[in-house]
Amino acid sequence: MQRVNRRRLIAGGLGVLGAGALAACSRDVQSEAPAPESTASLSHIHAIVRDPVDSSVVLLAAHEGLFRLSDQQPIAVGPEIDLMGFTVTPDGRYLASGHPGPGVDLPEPLGLIESTDRGESWNVISRGGESDFHALASTSDRVLGFDGELRLSEDGQTWTTLAIGSMPASVAIAEASGTMLAATEDGVLRSEDGASWDRLDTPQLIQLLTWVDEQTIVGASVEGHLLISHDAGGSWTVSQQSLGEISALGAGLTVEGALEVLVVAGASVLRTLDGGETTERLL
Repeated sequence: MQRVNRRRLIAGGLGVLGAGALAACSRDVQSEAPAPESTASLSHIHAIVRDPVDSSVVLLAAHEGLFRLSDQQPIAVGPEIDLMGFTVTPDGRYLASGHPGPGVDLPEPLGLIESTDRGESWNVISRGGESDFHALASTSDRVLGFDGELRLSEDGQTWTTLAIGSMPASVAIAEASGTMLAATEDGVLRSEDGASWDRLDTPQLIQLLTWVDEQTIVGASVEGHLLISHDAGGSWTVSQQSLGEISALGAGLTVEGALEVLVVAGASVLRTLDGGETTERLL
């Protein structure tokens, strides 16, 4: 793997890391409330996911806060928060991390925050003033996050620090088995227990990834290709064309059982049902 790709993985996913601590994210965003009819104020989207409560809604977690994308319109939701990390549990709880915006009464950094009203309001669960999770994933009863250390929690309040040999740009955790994945500059690392990790053999260096079910993994490479595995990482298919620089990735199954992948590529929000060979522009 070329060294330039490894640099891009860290630069695009996490920024500069200190020894055991994450450097603060620069706040180069506008302080005004974002205009819901325009994407001009969305300087960087960090996460994209469908709302499990209402599958017609796509959620965008950005520097300027949370947005619902419906009918190709991004609608601002709740307070202005720099959402560096964002994940939604299967039962519809929103979990996030990052930095409060102007006038928002939350700690800096946020630690792990939770919303049970679909992003209208947020409460600190743990590590307020301590952690800025740039990589965040969850199941119904577990949270996995990276804030300079890889941490696992079964209640969102008490955390166990996991040893891992390389810094993750993205993490994922399977709902049933709890199998963890970390996309790093040394490749995709997998662990069943957080104590030992093995490296998956992938055709390209993956910078973003997510579990869809216990066997299906979707990843985005530093070259902008989509990689899909239907056997828990044993083998992979790679999209023939690049979608460009991908900054956010989400995936799930439609009501018909088709694999849907959502990506933020450059200034576009895209949807694909065939692994990236054809796309529909959502924004």
